[in-house]
Amino acid sequence: MTNRERPRVLRRVIMAGLLALAGCAGRPEGVLLPGGEPPAGVSKVDLLVATTRAPSKQPGVLFSGERGSDLQMREITISIPADDKRKVGQVQWPEKLPADPLKDFTTVSVTPIDSAKAGKAWLGANLPKSRRVLIFVHGFNNRYEDAVYRFAQIVHDSKTDAAPIIFTWPSRASIFDYSYDKESTNYSRDALEELLRAAVNSPQVGEITIMAHSMGTWLAVETLRQMAIRDGRVPKKIQQVILASPDLDVDVFGQQLRAIGNDRPNFTLFVSRDDRALTLSRRISGNVDRLGQIDPSQEPYRSMLEKQGITVLDLTALKSGDSLNHGKFAESPEVVQLIGNRLIAGQTVTDSEVGIGDRLGAVALGTAQTVGSAASIAVSTPIAVFDPVTRKNYNDQWLRFGSSVENTAVTATGQ
Repeated sequence: MTNRERPRVLRRVIMAGLLALAGCAGRPEGVLLPGGEPPAGVSKVDLLVATTRAPSKQPGVLFSGERGSDLQMREITISIPADDKRKVGQVQWPEKLPADPLKDFTTVSVTPIDSAKAGKAWLGANLPKSRRVLIFVHGFNNRYEDAVYRFAQIVHDSKTDAAPIIFTWPSRASIFDYSYDKESTNYSRDALEELLRAAVNSPQVGEITIMAHSMGTWLAVETLRQMAIRDGRVPKKIQQVILASPDLDVDVFGQQLRAIGNDRPNFTLFVSRDDRALTLSRRISGNVDRLGQIDPSQEPYRSMLEKQGITVLDLTALKSGDSLNHGKFAESPEVVQLIGNRLIAGQTVTDSEVGIGDRLGAVALGTAQTVGSAASIAVSTPIAVFDPVTRKNYNDQWLRFGSSVENTAVTATGQ
């Protein structure tokens, strides 16, 4: 970064900070203070929360943004208002405490999980018949309660058929502590590996999906890389890895994939070229492209993604209430339901499987610029899917479309 660029970058960082702070305005502290059973008509989400944060002495905060000495776990139950009282994709924070469960997210109970027996009991009570586990890793600039409430929203809105576990690492929740947060992800790699191995080694668990957001994707992929180097491969139970708005250097991601090896989980990326948070990250990280902001239809990414068999969902055209366009995966009803209905279940997302009813258009790698001229081939919707199967199916359809046009021209000219 040149001296001439620094003032502009600083102004953008400050503006992003003001936007982020505006989003937190009016939130009372201590929302994790349990309020007891909510009234009838609201939903409850039971989470297992693992953290490397240091405990907080403030009631209802539980854990701070500083680094703790060991991995700690809590069972936290969150209540969510009825669907007709809230917008899908939104966390409805209380304006004051005690919160009103009929219109706000509230904390029902907080229970320490301080033994393997207690963890096994939680799994026994929350593991569905599918025996799936979903482990979520949050991103940069998140307080403990931010991560817990957001994951509760994702679990509820996606209607996922998996036991929900969140790993929350030490974030000071300040845009000026980017470097501290990044080092905190490195600090937490061993603890996340410990959590993953406990899930893998549990005979109760059948398969595991890891979903990570923003800077949390660095932590997730680095941990998988670490496990692969240690064991020769990622454990087979870890079958799906979903990276949402990944704040990952594209060059580093390529190296991570090579270390993980070919025998790896299925990777799905959510990207958006208008992600303003990743624009800032790119500028302060040596001006190298961030994985969550690439154009999957363009080289060199098109060929790399195809070769690696990675599915990409391009959310650039999707509008959301997030002023930074960094949380579309959680705020869009279509995307969050796709996560629950397909990705966690291990289903591929291709043009042969995704229809108008899903409100999701599938296009092929390298064809995004031409799809608009052939509406009969690709549904015009704000989400584009890029994966190897889609590309083959789309190319076959395009060839048939071209042949039809040529035949029509011959008939019209009599030649």
